Amino acid sequence: MTLAANPPTSPEPSRVLPAALRRLLRRRTPAPPDTPELPDAPEALVQALCHDMRSPLASLEALLEALGHAGPSAGPAPDPGEVLELARAQTAHLASMLRTAAATGGAAPLGRGTRRLGDVVRASVSASGLPDAQLTLELGPGTEDVAVADARVQRILTNLLENAHRHGAGAAVRLSVRCRPGWVDLALTQAVVRPERLLGHLRTEAPPPDLTGLGLWSVRRQTGELGGRIVADDDGESLRLTVQLPDR
Repeated sequence: MTLAANPPTSPEPSRVLPAALRRLLRRRTPAPPDTPELPDAPEALVQALCHDMRSPLASLEALLEALGHAGPSAGPAPDPGEVLELARAQTAHLASMLRTAAATGGAAPLGRGTRRLGDVVRASVSASGLPDAQLTLELGPGTEDVAVADARVQRILTNLLENAHRHGAGAAVRLSVRCRPGWVDLALTQAVVRPERLLGHLRTEAPPPDLTGLGLWSVRRQTGELGGRIVADDDGESLRLTVQLPDR
């Protein structure tokens, strides 16, 4: 079995910050621009990055300015622990956005030839940033050695896991990979607060104007390109998304 041969070709800080630091961040964080007309996929990715990176970068600049001007004449200094926590949160947020962009835009493509599906799954888990303690991985019989000949399989998996990491509020994730005659099923299960919103991102035809839902839109697009389909099952407690990819 070989999957899809290549054709020619936010975690925001939640703790209360000191009033002086909050004022500084408000002063340095730019207001969001008006929503533009929806661009095509490559342009959407660039515009989304430029749009969504403004706020965390402005926050980091404000933190550096606050640290650089700390002193008796500058008024009450922000608590160092809270400053460090905010800096870590904003840095993690930036890293998460870049992972989404990399998987969506096709950065770090696979080389020529094929790879084992087990290796692709583990590489996707690593690239998503999802903590090991949050994930349960189930590889069914025979899935480890399925040949994968298209980089989009890894991008699909990475985007699903990255979305669960960014928007899952720390809820446990189960990734189950199974083989059946002619198909491979990649099923991700997680408790989702607003499943209708997530499913809406999967159904949209055009790329979103920011990074919200961009990874899920990419999953839908790349699954269709590979001749696959996405099946959703909501039992009221958790949502299971199954990407069904054909054996090529």
